[in-house]
Amino acid sequence: MPRAGLTSARVAQAAADLADEVGLEQVTLTALAKHFDVATPSLYTHVRSSADVRTRIALLALDETADLVADALAGVSGRAALASVGSVWRAYAREHPGRYAATRLPLDASEAAVSAGPRHAELSRAALRAYALSPDDETHAVRLLGATFHGYAALDAAGAFSHGGPDTPTSDDTWERVVDGLDTLLRTWETR
Repeated sequence: MPRAGLTSARVAQAAADLADEVGLEQVTLTALAKHFDVATPSLYTHVRSSADVRTRIALLALDETADLVADALAGVSGRAALASVGSVWRAYAREHPGRYAATRLPLDASEAAVSAGPRHAELSRAALRAYALSPDDETHAVRLLGATFHGYAALDAAGAFSHGGPDTPTSDDTWERVVDGLDTLLRTWETR
């Protein structure tokens, strides 16, 4: 019989919180059982495995970030939209490192179908509306934004841009230049 109050959603939320504390790879059924003060087999009523738990963290994080990106895009376009979307990912990677790592996990077709992944693609397309790209070029641009935003967010969160002296540009300074570069590229994009 399931322990009172223990649900799949509560397990996923606790796993996401634990991932932010100790890292995604350290989230195990044993660690979650300890958190809930239950025997590990009790969790099998709610999740199938540690891999299932990580997938649930990914789904939760993709939902959270889709909401954040949608809010950030309200009322902005062009360069401001690019900056807003990218800034969501930078902040999320710093504030929720375990959840962020889960967003980078590959999902199988059935998991992807129920994820917020398609919503993210549509939000990225919305951020690109000011650039008048063809459908194919829009797809290329969505991929470019994803690679740039996630690459920068991951490196930034890991502290890769924190080295240098007092006169070295900050990560935020570089981020502004990255957004400027993306905006310039997208405004001058040539269709092949």
